[in-house]
Amino acid sequence: MADSLKAQFYNLPNDYIYNTLAQRRMARIDSIPLHNSIQPAIPFFNPAYRFVADTFRIFKYITDDPFLEKVIADDLIHIRDRRNKRFEFRVDPLLNFEGGRAFYDTTSSQHISVNTRGFIASGTIGKDFYFETMFAENQAIFPAYIMQFNNQTKIVPGQGRWKNFKSNGYDYAFSSGFVSYQPIKQVNIQVGHGKQEIGNGYRSLLLSDNAFNYPYARITSGFWKGRIQYTNIYAVMMNLSTGGAAQPPNTEPLFQKKAASFQYVSIQATKRIQVGLFQGMIWQAADSMNRQHLQWQYFNPVIYTNLASYGLNNKNNILIGANLQVKLTHNISLYGQFMADDLSNTQSTGNGVGYQVGAHYYEAFKIHNFSLQAEYNDVTESSYNSPLTAYSNQSYSHYGQNLAYTPGYGKEFVFIADYKYHRVFFNVKGNYQHLTTSNYALYNNLLGQFKVGYTINPAYNLHIALTYNYRKQDFLSFPLSNNTTSFFSISLKTALYNTYYDF
Repeated sequence: MADSLKAQFYNLPNDYIYNTLAQRRMARIDSIPLHNSIQPAIPFFNPAYRFVADTFRIFKYITDDPFLEKVIADDLIHIRDRRNKRFEFRVDPLLNFEGGRAFYDTTSSQHISVNTRGFIASGTIGKDFYFETMFAENQAIFPAYIMQFNNQTKIVPGQGRWKNFKSNGYDYAFSSGFVSYQPIKQVNIQVGHGKQEIGNGYRSLLLSDNAFNYPYARITSGFWKGRIQYTNIYAVMMNLSTGGAAQPPNTEPLFQKKAASFQYVSIQATKRIQVGLFQGMIWQAADSMNRQHLQWQYFNPVIYTNLASYGLNNKNNILIGANLQVKLTHNISLYGQFMADDLSNTQSTGNGVGYQVGAHYYEAFKIHNFSLQAEYNDVTESSYNSPLTAYSNQSYSHYGQNLAYTPGYGKEFVFIADYKYHRVFFNVKGNYQHLTTSNYALYNNLLGQFKVGYTINPAYNLHIALTYNYRKQDFLSFPLSNNTTSFFSISLKTALYNTYYDF
């Protein structure tokens, strides 16, 4: 299976539990550069990624039954040219059948459910072309705090706009896809509809996969024998406000567009130290007729030159930052980020800055496939908004969600423990969030999740799982508004992307 490197599903923002194995394998490789701080990873600069990509087929089973092999270890549809290796094509189901119950404080309960049906397909043509596409149709009934978010923002977190389903449910669909072309060894070009993530932590303060998918073009280049990787991303974001242009009858509304560009340079300084520099810019939003007026500077590919031209206090909203990863050993890594959005200090909320520190501990206490992660995030309220009040429509956001840090402004501690034994997995995650606004403490969130499951088919991470969630929200000055939610569910799921409900 190692001969089909490009046909793996690695090129999606992978489910956290699934992706832990890939990160553990990359942590043990220091003989050649591996730029694992930007996802989806582009594995074309060195052969080590062949080893990493095969993480998704780590379960080796030998059986004489072709049907059993198809069910437990192979893609649903898998067609390839074995002799000349001119093409390969895969199709797998995208499923999430989930049912459970939510309990609110001590007085009431509610049935919850998710019904997702879709597919994911990928393939290669020759040595230079790779494509991938995904579509899912969903109906869901969420716990009350997620329903409140949905109703306020008109979106399901990270998954787009919704329509009514029955009396208290949500009907929504989402899709993604891209085409990847590699004209030479040092350059990869992707055009598609999806999202990216920059960082080594559970959260990202620079660019996260928590918001909805967006159209993008991504150019990745490698220099100095792969020790430097340079990424340019050009994208189109949307505000969920009218675009101004006339809406044809019986059609969806046209929302306001805003162009965005991101530059990220990853430097393998030593075998154990990787440094990244970042610049993100939300260009001037579309006019009253939803027309985008772009100047040549938008296409400028050189990092920090737009910062020099516009600064951080401009209607073209610029965010800068840095990423650091230090491998102390093959099993212990430290990581961190710094972000600056507005340093003018003209608002009562102060400068827009944030930082992150965290650690990974793989093979913890010498237990095979046992991983621990601890992380601290601190983000001020001025972050991600446009520094100029008159240009609030140029916030660092898409479809009503931040393009980076998810929970809100304040401090957060995250702790994750993950263990896999063959196809059985256990995962425990805890979040403590202290949210503030205008230098005023708002509320504390305490969230916990426990998941135990069994992987049915690792080719596309089909698993069955039992999950328990706990959420306690304490309003510091309005204790009568405090609330507690707990909910459990059992699911049959294809887990290939992240959803964030821990807020």
